[in-house]
Amino acid sequence: MLFVPLSFLVALFLAVFLVRLLREGRDAWGTQGLFLALIILHIVQSLLVGLRWGYGMVQVLAVLPVMASLIPALSYLAFRDLARERQGIARGDWPHLLPSLLVAAILVMSRLPAGLGIPPALRIPVDLVLIASFFGYGLALLWLARLGPDGLVASRLDGTLRSYRALQLTGLALITSALTDISISLDMLWSGGRYSPMVVSAATTLILFLLGLGAVTAGEEEAGEGDTEEVSGETRGGAAEDHDGRGEAGEPADDAAGRTRLEMATDKLTTPMSGANPALGVAKPSNDDHRRIAADLDRLMTERRLWANPDLNLARLARRLGLPARAVSEAVNRVQRISVSHYVNNFRVAEACRLLTTTEMPITRILFEAGFLTKSNFNREFLRVTGLSPTDWRRRDRAGTAAA
Repeated sequence: MLFVPLSFLVALFLAVFLVRLLREGRDAWGTQGLFLALIILHIVQSLLVGLRWGYGMVQVLAVLPVMASLIPALSYLAFRDLARERQGIARGDWPHLLPSLLVAAILVMSRLPAGLGIPPALRIPVDLVLIASFFGYGLALLWLARLGPDGLVASRLDGTLRSYRALQLTGLALITSALTDISISLDMLWSGGRYSPMVVSAATTLILFLLGLGAVTAGEEEAGEGDTEEVSGETRGGAAEDHDGRGEAGEPADDAAGRTRLEMATDKLTTPMSGANPALGVAKPSNDDHRRIAADLDRLMTERRLWANPDLNLARLARRLGLPARAVSEAVNRVQRISVSHYVNNFRVAEACRLLTTTEMPITRILFEAGFLTKSNFNREFLRVTGLSPTDWRRRDRAGTAAA
């Protein structure tokens, strides 16, 4: 019977998602090149692990440590791009190559003839470098996550929460990998490595799966892919056309009954402030600066309909206001008492409610018109705001209209 290592199945799983991102993603390499490179790295590493521990091919041992040392740094660089406005790798990022260069140097030195290499007393174990790298970058990723979803200023607001969860998962997986290496080293020391092969095979496969899942989730969200149904290019283009401040869309239709039902669904978030958008709850501001920023943002969102741009992120909002992203997120957090993603999605849900009430558009088109890109995010946010699914909302609205 043919034996297929579990890590090969992990590689196949990641490869399927990679092909999907490359085929369906909008300019995938240009926007999410680091995440795609990270997924490819996980695929190659999973295959190498399967060859080593599934088929006993010791030849791959010369490559495995170097490939493994690339994972923490590349994971950090990929998620760091979501936490800052400037994208990509800069010349000053070269220190992130040091762990891999050190691992490669150690492996080369260990194969030199006696007398030519570093004296045994001065040699640094490869495992020590890998443990330090995984543990250090894992902590660095968790440090990036300390600001919450709003810290991912370059992440699409439609998918910020999933990208944030992927960031947390990746940081924890890197730290778990470091702890696993420590346990393997202790097993080698105390029991001569009796359990090491089993631990290495199972733990490495699981960790690679988790790391790959984190990269796939973040890459998929930022590429604008998900479980949306097939729609025409006109629908997508029409929904996102000119909503980033380069033009203004028409005002919502003045339907009193629809607006009343909409306010009933959205006023439960917080108590509205005078002059605020009725679809947005506003709590008492903590200070005048935050209140002013929040008011400016309310006006900008209402007049320019920025929420209708599916690629909107915190960095773009901050640029439109001429303020740092941190100042905008703090104003929203303290005045609105919600995250920036929830703040923007409240506008989107309000528009979706209006369209459900006043038009016969299919729901799959409405989600794009409202600024969402994935059906799962649309349904989740709609349920959060209204307590109903879009289908139930439309059914209840029609029943109320018929009764009236």
